[in-house]
Amino acid sequence: MNASSWSAGRPLRVALLGCGVVGSEVARLMTRDAEELAQRVGAPLELVGIAVRRLGRERDLDVPADLFTTDAAGLVSRGDIDVVIEVIGGIEPARELILSALDNGASVVTANKALLAEDGATLFEAAEKAERDLYFEAAVAGAIPIVRPLRESLAGDSVERVLGIVNGTTNFILDAMTTNGTGFSEALDEAQRLGYAEADPTADIEGFDAAAKAAILSGLAFHTRMTLGDVHREGITEVSAADIRSASEMGCVVKLLAICEKRDTPDGPAVSARVHPAMIPLSHPLASVRGAYNAVFVESESAGQLMFYGPGAGGAPTASAVLGDVVSVARNRRNDVFGPGESTHAQLEVLDIGRARTRYHVAIDVDDRPGVLAAVAHAFAEFDVSIRTVRQEGSGLDAQLVIVTHEADDAALSATVAALREMDMVRDVSSVMRVEGGF
Repeated sequence: MNASSWSAGRPLRVALLGCGVVGSEVARLMTRDAEELAQRVGAPLELVGIAVRRLGRERDLDVPADLFTTDAAGLVSRGDIDVVIEVIGGIEPARELILSALDNGASVVTANKALLAEDGATLFEAAEKAERDLYFEAAVAGAIPIVRPLRESLAGDSVERVLGIVNGTTNFILDAMTTNGTGFSEALDEAQRLGYAEADPTADIEGFDAAAKAAILSGLAFHTRMTLGDVHREGITEVSAADIRSASEMGCVVKLLAICEKRDTPDGPAVSARVHPAMIPLSHPLASVRGAYNAVFVESESAGQLMFYGPGAGGAPTASAVLGDVVSVARNRRNDVFGPGESTHAQLEVLDIGRARTRYHVAIDVDDRPGVLAAVAHAFAEFDVSIRTVRQEGSGLDAQLVIVTHEADDAALSATVAALREMDMVRDVSSVMRVEGGF
């Protein structure tokens, strides 16, 4: 390892990988607030290089033009860099650039949730070997400080559950459907017009973005290595106006939730992580999270219930989280120490979705004739799914049973739904949605 060292009197050298929405804001704030940041770190921060895809592009930044380079690999391997900031995203070349930065003596600040969720272990192992920091507050929920509380503030506590709205695009869409009666497509178009959704919104509306964040949160909360493949994922494309209306009639709203929880099993404690739409009661703090905002609700043994709320995306909020990490990492470099690394000492069993337990809202289109309710109730009982409430809506060909269950295993509910769909009197199981948050 060609480890750069810091000596009193010289600035800490910072390299920036990426100059898009977040990267340009990081560069702008580092330039504008240079004196204040130096006071907080105890030494100046000197931006010595910015890696971009193309040179010559007009950028509204007050930085020397010769700082820009297309040679990201050369920049991170210089050997005299103290901190590398990675905001280019994706898996490659980000992974190789981060590994090279660590190998050449730099600490790393990244906002790359996809890479951390897919191969965080490799990055953490490299950081530990190099005795350098790997910080990533901006990878989860933008400006909301949730990584550091889980990683440090709650390190002496036992976290039981993390329940979060961690994707602003989907929250904006569901909020518009709930508040204004907007259809899904129209709400998505509006989110794209306002810049909340990308031209290709797949990562958001299909739950990939939230699932990556759930993997990171689970690892931090339960000291167990989690990857994106460990997270059950469902998006919001199947949420209908009828689901929104049913939730309202129950005193609930529909949110896309990331749910990370620890459970006792016959074999000992285990953990699960899942992302899916769910109904939550209006009395729950997450129900009031509007628009493109994010919030994370943490339940721990000693501290009790904690909620972290704020803007979950955007250049300035995300840059705020990045610079918070930069200050922490730079202080560590100045003092020749490094902060917490990956914590996987618990390494608990990871449960699949079939063993997750929650409540369910099930809408069943049925023939309106005697014996239907009894037959449907028998199907639920056969798989040990207890019914909490049932109501019938409509009559004749428009008859529908709306059932809310008590807590049950996901596998049992899936078997129940399969059995219902085989019944002659059931025309369709038109909606199945989980109910979370203490309803």
